[in-house]
Amino acid sequence: MTLPMRDGVAPSFVILPAGCNGNLLDFLTQQFPAVPRPVWESRLARGEVVDDRGMPMRTDTACRQNAKIFYYRELPPETPIPFEETILHADAHLLVVDKPHFLPVTPSGRFLQETLLVRLRRKTGLAHLSPIHRLDRETAGVMLFSVDPASRGQYQSLFQRRAVSKVYEALADPLPDVDFPLTYRSRMVDGTPFFRMTEVPGEPNSETVITPIETCGDHVLYRLEPLTGRKHQLRLHMASLGIPIVNDAFYPDALPCKADDVSSPLKLLSRSVRFIDPLSGETRHFASQLVL
Repeated sequence: MTLPMRDGVAPSFVILPAGCNGNLLDFLTQQFPAVPRPVWESRLARGEVVDDRGMPMRTDTACRQNAKIFYYRELPPETPIPFEETILHADAHLLVVDKPHFLPVTPSGRFLQETLLVRLRRKTGLAHLSPIHRLDRETAGVMLFSVDPASRGQYQSLFQRRAVSKVYEALADPLPDVDFPLTYRSRMVDGTPFFRMTEVPGEPNSETVITPIETCGDHVLYRLEPLTGRKHQLRLHMASLGIPIVNDAFYPDALPCKADDVSSPLKLLSRSVRFIDPLSGETRHFASQLVL
């Protein structure tokens, strides 16, 4: 890395393509049309755009094919997300966290500082911290991060090989006249709009075991065990059964964006994960302290 981590944020980079002509300012302006030209001029003047040797670039620097250019993302001030993460476990290889609702895991779109990864990098000073698996912004609960790049692949492979037992909890309407536990399978593919998934006929590629835990007023608290790891799998499966998770803004219908409204969290919690540690051979079990 040619630039240091700044306030928990690692530098971004772009590789200049073949046939890139003109100067660097023209290229950056064309490559990132959402960033005004004066912003790039300011970054270049401050020496905050550098090459792979750490040398500052200028506005008139000529484009060089396959050159790697580093820079920091800059966003307008973000609305603070008023919920805090809790560190559940830390060692030389793993950081395990209780993620609150509404907090994205990694920087994307309008979220940079208000993401779990950046918050944790600031809090711990661990520059190589990286998420091992996915968790939706709307979902709370147990989230695992890699601390050491040398062992990261061994932990990631656990999820790729489905060697991690994951348990979620969700609040939804009752499902009458069903024998539990219920195993629900379907074929999931990308849907419309782009951020949703949908079900189509064909060989199932997703599977969830659903078991009621207790009645909570007009709703039921369910235990959900995903045996596969498709995007939005639990949310889509529950909606397809006619019992969408309480406060789900994506399923069964995509509702208007709530922007910074954090008054109605999705009632979905990553309760626990269990796996055989690839380094020690010991059984590891981490459980959320949160409740729905």
